[in-house]
Amino acid sequence: MSVPNDYLERVYAGVLGKLVGVYLGRPFEGWTYQRIMEELGPIEYYVHDKLNQPLVVTDDDVAGTFTFIRALEDYGISPDLKAEDIGKAWLNYMCEERSILWWGGNGNSTEHTAWLNLKKGIPAPASGSIATNGKAVAEQIGAQIFIDGWAMVAPGQPQLAAKLAEQAGKVSHDGESVYAAMLWAAMEAEAFRTKDIDVLIDVGLSVIPTDSLIARLIADIRAWHKQHADWRDCRQLIEDTYGYDKYPGNCHVVPNHALMIMSVLYAPDDFQKAQMIVNTSGWDTDCNAGNVGCLMGIMLGLDGIEEGPDWRGPIADRLLISSADGGNSINDAVRTAYYLANIGRKLAGDAELGEPKDGAQMHFSLPGSQQGFRPDGGAGGSANPVLRNVEFEGGRALSINYEALGPGQVAIATTPTFSPPEMLNMRTYDLMATPLVYPGQVLKARVMAPRDNQGDVDVRLRVRVYDAADQLRDVDGDAFRLAPGSETVLEWRLPEFDGQPIAEVGLAIDSDGRRADGSVLLDYMRWDGAAELSLHRPHGDGDFWRMAWVNGVDFFSKRFPPSFRISQSRDEGMVSHGTRQWTDYALKSDIMVHLGNYGGVALRVQGLRRYYGVRATRNNKLEIVRVRDDEVTVLADTDFAFDFETKLSFDAKVVGNTISATVNGTPISASDSSANGFANGGIGLLINEGALSTDAVTIAAA
Repeated sequence: MSVPNDYLERVYAGVLGKLVGVYLGRPFEGWTYQRIMEELGPIEYYVHDKLNQPLVVTDDDVAGTFTFIRALEDYGISPDLKAEDIGKAWLNYMCEERSILWWGGNGNSTEHTAWLNLKKGIPAPASGSIATNGKAVAEQIGAQIFIDGWAMVAPGQPQLAAKLAEQAGKVSHDGESVYAAMLWAAMEAEAFRTKDIDVLIDVGLSVIPTDSLIARLIADIRAWHKQHADWRDCRQLIEDTYGYDKYPGNCHVVPNHALMIMSVLYAPDDFQKAQMIVNTSGWDTDCNAGNVGCLMGIMLGLDGIEEGPDWRGPIADRLLISSADGGNSINDAVRTAYYLANIGRKLAGDAELGEPKDGAQMHFSLPGSQQGFRPDGGAGGSANPVLRNVEFEGGRALSINYEALGPGQVAIATTPTFSPPEMLNMRTYDLMATPLVYPGQVLKARVMAPRDNQGDVDVRLRVRVYDAADQLRDVDGDAFRLAPGSETVLEWRLPEFDGQPIAEVGLAIDSDGRRADGSVLLDYMRWDGAAELSLHRPHGDGDFWRMAWVNGVDFFSKRFPPSFRISQSRDEGMVSHGTRQWTDYALKSDIMVHLGNYGGVALRVQGLRRYYGVRATRNNKLEIVRVRDDEVTVLADTDFAFDFETKLSFDAKVVGNTISATVNGTPISASDSSANGFANGGIGLLINEGALSTDAVTIAAA
């Protein structure tokens, strides 16, 4: 079955709808209807500022939805993907106590409980079953909140969406929770074909047992909807009949699913009204609003989202995915929509979409997209630019519009490439992320001045880098004078910044000394080439340099004399850095193992359990290994004199299928052309049940 003609744009609308709902409902998650009405009133628009919270935050609804779907990529894009494989993806992409989930403890958090089961060797679906965890734990809300991705890769195929959602849901849940997930996934898949809510609900009911509690609940809500014109009356009946007091646990699926069904029945063609109803109704607001937003986005498209207030502007496509694959963490709705659409096309037997603008990371190809770019006015309010996505040369570009730009004023637009400063104020879990852009890479941007501009402007590439006090400082490339009707491609090979991460990239625009009015069109922005830098403790007492590593160990301190000191109490631990844009490169580091079964470096890291390792072992071996989930394959080994508290000089390289290293003068190499090999990924430091330190890790082109 081929995908719809407007598939990509509908997926984009679904992703945006998910983000709007989650970020709208997140600040008052868990509140009752009564408290919301008393303190906030009906939720018509974002209220994060009223509660002194950031808008775009780490949230399990977003991170889990767009992480677990990666099991399709990792274990074969097939309709027969199994729960066991999705469970393996959990262990690869989640840092314990730090990413994706609510780590509320065994028996408290359903997902934490399931993760512990997986870690103990209980595979999915037993990891989430009622037989293993009991009915109360297994029937909380989590299976439902993560299902949108499975629906968006199965457009018009509700049975397939339900099948994938069932397998994914059973990693951590069972019973009514999985039925709710299957039903909503089927509704979202069918929403690519119809806008009739009753048809969607009927399709959803067709994939779950007719005698299930979810089916009975929906029958009740449909009846109440016919009897009561005011949604508030229906909400009260839901609270009386299916309220939180009727079900054990922290966040049971049944009451929340009821609110979702109610919301779409009372607002079948109105994105804003559906968000108002589901959020004002309370309980698990970010989860409920996220699922409703995704469904309505798919069904109504971008036009449906834009019929109400400006939902998109404050978000600007920004999307955070905290996971052990740090290069995927600073993300956006455009990148995610292309990723999901290509998986869906493969499942349908269609060809993948071509990469817009020759693979540029920032290409603005979807209507209204900004890919994280936001304005910064600089000195003087009149310089504050307005950003618009516009048609350009048969495609689209980002227009940076300025008015009365004069001496001393700068119009600035940047997009995040690493964790933003506001992450320090997030009340959720940590953002595990590595930068997207690195010293040694070439940053490029094609810019154009329309002919009707008034006055010349100077345009330069700008990066914002963390300093010694964790504040962002501006660093600019060379300026180019852009006259009306002219264009250029700006290029800048990025220098080192004392080990500090690059947090934003963008453009700075100022006038030539006279007033300038008009716009600069940004056709694309990209970064290419190998990273070349030294990772070490910078000057000062900041923290973001260390937070630029994915922390997969028990202890990672900056207070020891060496820049990096890590410790792992049980099994293997790793801290990692870099992205999947990294392919061939060399690594050098003087490492000391203070205790442990082995220690060393990791190459082409794709999570906690997918990488190549070069490691010195306690039994006097030097090894090159391939780690892929539970399977550790020794690709090469040799005798090696190993002692604790002794410097080990690692000089490692990965080029094509060859992994090679020299450690304290001992050479070792291996080739891996198997289907289980890794073509890209960052670097890491490894330790097994012990401690390791190093003062610097140097990365260079191979």
